[in-house]
Amino acid sequence: MQAGKPILYSYFRSSCSWRVRIALALKGIDYETVPINLIKDGGQQFSKDFQALNPMKQVPALKIDGITIHQSLAIIEYLEETRPTPRLLPQDPKKRASVRMISDLIAGGIQPLQNLSVLKQVGEEFQLTWAQNAIISGFNALEQILQSTAGTYCVGDEVSCPQVFLYYRFKVDCTPYPTISSINKRLLVLEAFQVTHPCRQPDTPTELRA
Repeated sequence: MQAGKPILYSYFRSSCSWRVRIALALKGIDYETVPINLIKDGGQQFSKDFQALNPMKQVPALKIDGITIHQSLAIIEYLEETRPTPRLLPQDPKKRASVRMISDLIAGGIQPLQNLSVLKQVGEEFQLTWAQNAIISGFNALEQILQSTAGTYCVGDEVSCPQVFLYYRFKVDCTPYPTISSINKRLLVLEAFQVTHPCRQPDTPTELRA
């Protein structure tokens, strides 16, 4: 690996990892990927080496500028503060607050409830229903919020960084969420979203590649 080059510890299917990949792509930051398979070998995130890197045993983690940062939103905030162009947060403070609110809703209010560690506790028989209920609850709120904040994208016409992958993975009916669906379609045609997509990562299984 090149000296000084950022290193992203990532899992192809992790929505939080994808969020960081999008931010890195939008910022034009070249980086190396170290795949952490959350299933193989009982979960590579539980290895001693990775626990030393991130005691929370979660992806993503980003080594950059001589430090290691965990948690996707903290990583994106750091990138925004140290590499402010092109920007991911609007200049207007009210719009910035909306972006952060939407990001927190997704990262704190939806994703943790359908993460692998939680689904294991629920039990295989109930996993799909549990995940769908968590997503539907969050999307009901998100759809309502976006109706007042959205333009071309989530907040006005500038690209920020939250993304929607969950309702595809867990087969949630997107019909009740026309605003979420239309924004998602517009984002998925952007190069930064295409090259970072879970189906195009170094650790994407052959059968899931596109």
